Amino acid sequence: MEKPRAELLAPAGSLSTLKAVAAAGADAVYGAGEQFGARAYAGNLTGDELLEALEHLHLRGKRFYLTVNTLLKEQELSGILYDFILPLYEHGLDGVIVQDLGVLRFLGQQFPGMELHASTQMSITGPHGARLLKELGVSRIVPARELSFAELSRIRREVGMELETFIHGALCYCYSGQCLFSSMLGGRSGNRGRCAQPCRLPYRAVEETGKPLREGYLLSPKDLCAIEVLPRILASGVYSLKIEGRMKQLEYAAGVTGIYLEYLDRCLYHPKEPYRVKEADRRHLLELGSRSGCTAGYYEMRNGPAMMAMEKSAHTSADAALKGQMRARFGKASQEKIKGILRLSKGFPAVFLVEWNGLQASAEGDAPQEARGCPLTREGVLEKLQKTGNSEFVFESLDIRLEDNLFLPVGELNRLRREALEKLKEQALLEFRREKPVMKQRSDEGWKVEALGTEEPDAEEAGVEEAGVEHQFCMEKEKPYLAVSIQSMDQLPAALDFAWADRIYLESDALPDPGAQGTDLWAQTAEQVHRAGKTLYYVMPACLREDSVARYEAGLSGLRQAGIDGFVTGNYEGLGLLSAWRKREASGCRILADSSLYVWNAESRRALAGIGADEVTLPLEANAGELRSRAFAGGELVIYGYLPLMVSAQCVLKNTGGCRKQSGFLKLSDRLGKQFKVRNQCRDCYNVIYNSSPLWLFHQRKLLDPLGVSGYRISFTTEKEQKVRQVLSCYERVFVRGEAPDPGDFPREYTNGHFKRGVE
Repeated sequence: MEKPRAELLAPAGSLSTLKAVAAAGADAVYGAGEQFGARAYAGNLTGDELLEALEHLHLRGKRFYLTVNTLLKEQELSGILYDFILPLYEHGLDGVIVQDLGVLRFLGQQFPGMELHASTQMSITGPHGARLLKELGVSRIVPARELSFAELSRIRREVGMELETFIHGALCYCYSGQCLFSSMLGGRSGNRGRCAQPCRLPYRAVEETGKPLREGYLLSPKDLCAIEVLPRILASGVYSLKIEGRMKQLEYAAGVTGIYLEYLDRCLYHPKEPYRVKEADRRHLLELGSRSGCTAGYYEMRNGPAMMAMEKSAHTSADAALKGQMRARFGKASQEKIKGILRLSKGFPAVFLVEWNGLQASAEGDAPQEARGCPLTREGVLEKLQKTGNSEFVFESLDIRLEDNLFLPVGELNRLRREALEKLKEQALLEFRREKPVMKQRSDEGWKVEALGTEEPDAEEAGVEEAGVEHQFCMEKEKPYLAVSIQSMDQLPAALDFAWADRIYLESDALPDPGAQGTDLWAQTAEQVHRAGKTLYYVMPACLREDSVARYEAGLSGLRQAGIDGFVTGNYEGLGLLSAWRKREASGCRILADSSLYVWNAESRRALAGIGADEVTLPLEANAGELRSRAFAGGELVIYGYLPLMVSAQCVLKNTGGCRKQSGFLKLSDRLGKQFKVRNQCRDCYNVIYNSSPLWLFHQRKLLDPLGVSGYRISFTTEKEQKVRQVLSCYERVFVRGEAPDPGDFPREYTNGHFKRGVE
């Protein structure tokens, strides 16, 4: 199927909405089945509805992309996913939108020829991350919503992949895929499609000194409406224009699609004419649905209060009249116009021939008999055959060639029509059909082709050893190493004094960037760490954008020369940058993938290893039982620290008190009085919101020992030196001496995170 010059991509949470947006002019539709979609509470489509959706769209020259944009657990990836995708693949599924690196690798291995699209949940912010995914078989990137025109242009220019960006609908406060807020507070994981949207609640911002800044809906962005900048989006190299809204009603999805189609056509087919948006269309886009008005999103600005609702969100939705217009215009699915010829002659089988787009199909039936009563009439036969109902076709012309005084039962006429139309549909869809692939089974040596039906032991049968994970993941040590992560130089002396610490992870902005004075300071720090018998890892920024990448491209070699032993990175742009640099420089620096480079299954572990990660951090949403899987053996586990709940391009300080271009902390209080520390990292211009209580797993020592991890991490944020020493001393008593933690060691408030509960 030939692709259009640009693609208008519309959402569908139901089959009726899918047909409506197709009628409204969408070139492609995305939606989810009843499993693995990032909108678990949307209507979503049943298995039969997905097949019907594929047929409906393919007959109209349109495409369907299935969202499998959640993180999958081992048992889901190794069994359920294959059975879910197989019938859709055989029916010509055009592409799958993926978040999980393991899902990406699995689908690429099992289902050749099907497009793989990287979801915005993967937080791709630049060409280095895009290249990694291209190596893994991704054909299209849905980058982070926060990117500018220049950043989009650079990815397209340097990597040459299709880009898909959002043009309308709701915006998340957090970089998509980097949010654990709903998960840690309420157990509903956004990574599993169950976000409870705590960002839409009110908060109060307070400086660390206690000075109040502002109260309101500080984490709730206005909706996106990019119709004014559509020509600039296309000029940036974006191919697919995506409308958000799989949980929205038919009228919204179809109405928004219809308006954007008009302006996309203007851009493509009348590029020399002045581009102006009619006021009535602006108004209709707002009336169809918005949250506190709309903005052009991040295309033209890095962040700022103009993008935020701030006050209680004022939702608008279409009134009855506008809804009625949209439903009348798009609510009835369009039918393809076909031609038909019916031949009825005495003594010869009835023949019904149908034709569409150069394709022909025919059905034969009983020979008509001489009429004993009421003979067939041309008008009567025409009336029966034209009743195509809800089928994909409607007759544009129907030629009835009927001899006089003949009779054929009405049931036989209906059967002829049904059979001919079904054959025509099958003819039209034949080009999309695929053969059933030979399923590849896993082994410790990797993938191998086996006869279908071969089964692996499930997790319970395999005990703590889950089948299919390479031995490289099972690194046996006498005791796990200890990594101490610090954000400020004030915390370093206590970490260096602690004999049992093997590694120091130092945040990037704890010291100046490499170069001139910065390189000397990093060299001095590395010397201190090495003298204490420890290794030094440089923690890359939580988010890497174009300006930051330029600094690191120039400064990584300086860091290596300063004595850095390894790097910690939690995003694909950082991993791609480091991996390419290490190959180019033949550097021996190790790369640790942080917890936000998710490894929920063995395949994601393999995929990360293949693109440069030497070590991984275990997922923060896995429970103790899941962590016993061999997929996680040999990873690093965080056992203490204020966990990051959100990484955002927005800045709470800028939006409530004004930008001061100085990194620091403030506090957010929610309606229950919980206080969340917010770090504005100004060097790379992002915010991190931390949990109100620290993760504390020291008292879970008996459950931690059998996990087979290679190391533990203690992560400090704003703790003073005395607190750092107290936590490290407790680690010594519990993990070195084998004593029970003293009640006085416990934080006043703490959380087990997901260690006991996990996520659905």
